[in-house]
Amino acid sequence: MIDSNSMGDDAAVQIVREPGVYLVGSQTTDDREIDRFLADHGVDKWSTDTEIAGQKLVEIAGRLCYMSFARPRPGGNSAYVEHILEVGHGSVLEHAVFNLIFTGVSRSFTHELIRHRAGMGYSQLSQRFVDESTCEFVEPEPIAADPELHAIWLESVAASQRAYRALADGLNAKFKQIEDKTLRRKKAREAARSVLPNATETKIFVTGNARAFRHFIELRGDAAADAEIRKVAVLTLEVLRAHSPNLFGDYQIQNLDDGGRSTSTQYRKV
Repeated sequence: MIDSNSMGDDAAVQIVREPGVYLVGSQTTDDREIDRFLADHGVDKWSTDTEIAGQKLVEIAGRLCYMSFARPRPGGNSAYVEHILEVGHGSVLEHAVFNLIFTGVSRSFTHELIRHRAGMGYSQLSQRFVDESTCEFVEPEPIAADPELHAIWLESVAASQRAYRALADGLNAKFKQIEDKTLRRKKAREAARSVLPNATETKIFVTGNARAFRHFIELRGDAAADAEIRKVAVLTLEVLRAHSPNLFGDYQIQNLDDGGRSTSTQYRKV
């Protein structure tokens, strides 16, 4: 959701109220190669009851550790993955990989997000190439709920946007001797962006394995986490749990007194 807030003669400041989480990619399996591997190792028949590639690969990885394909645990993939979570055999979860896009998030958010390095990869919108003259801003909810604080915040981001536009125009003129238009714009924008605040909206492509996403959800979904990243962690859980319930179905979502939500699980630090 985006709100427009007018600042007198200035163009309306666009404020993002809710982040977006998109699951844009997940794995597939090559069943012929799986069957060939099993046949080469004397396993006449093995099957699993999940059609979700990530869940299937986690089970295959776990069974390979003990070559237990011929002696399946009752209860199917769900019971097998739950046992993995119960005993903390988390390394096999690293074989399930998901591709997400986060939108409507602030630069403050991405500064925290990219601290999650193990098992995660990132590609973020570039302020050197993308014109931020009409960028949007993410307003913290406690500020948005208070009219006086909102007015202070709105004045600040509007001033930074005015400064960015003026600097970008001035720098474009300053670099007019550079014939390459793309290079000229890049040099102007990379300098002008220095006045934009952490509240500037951004978009980031995130690839991670199931273990890394569980770690992210556990830490950032906690009630004590930053409110914005906690909101994204809860949305991420909802998206991944719907796609791969055996890998993320042990998490619960709680409503907090402040109107937000948090996550919890009995299988911590898997």
